[in-house]
Amino acid sequence: MKKAISKALLRLAGWKLGPVVEDVPKCVICVAPHTSNWDFIVGKLFYTSIGRNASFLIKKEWFFFPFMLFDWLGGVPVDRSKRTSVTDQMVGQFNRRKEFQLAVTPEGTRKRVNDWKKGFYYIAQKANVPILMAYFDYKKKEAGFKGVFYPTGDADKDIRDIREHYRGVTACHPENFVQI
Repeated sequence: MKKAISKALLRLAGWKLGPVVEDVPKCVICVAPHTSNWDFIVGKLFYTSIGRNASFLIKKEWFFFPFMLFDWLGGVPVDRSKRTSVTDQMVGQFNRRKEFQLAVTPEGTRKRVNDWKKGFYYIAQKANVPILMAYFDYKKKEAGFKGVFYPTGDADKDIRDIREHYRGVTACHPENFVQI
């Protein structure tokens, strides 16, 4: 039911589905470009429309009434007061769960940034899971995947390679998406 409704809402908004990769039970989903609050809505609708459910990071402070909605949508509370890193907290989630698909925006903000944060990469590497490269192309009004990437351990090279897959993708606010 959720799948059909999500697909219909995407179509109603003029969006189409791009390429879809294999469904893996555990992965980090690299979501780019991220330049608008609409990215969350488009991303949730896209992922639900293909019958999948992704989790996402959100400050634990957002988990209070009436914002329990974030829990229902797949939000994973991040406790920044803990001595453990966010990477270690997420690796713990991967270790505790049979299935866990974590969506992360490597830009870390909707503003223009030259360098991507490496947390998504280190989470995938440490949890020994692949990275699914998801995209939203606002010019084509298409959401899909650019492929599956397996970390090699060379973070700088791997992130350059991952970013290369996003060449030519048009962000909602193109001036805020730095392509390499």
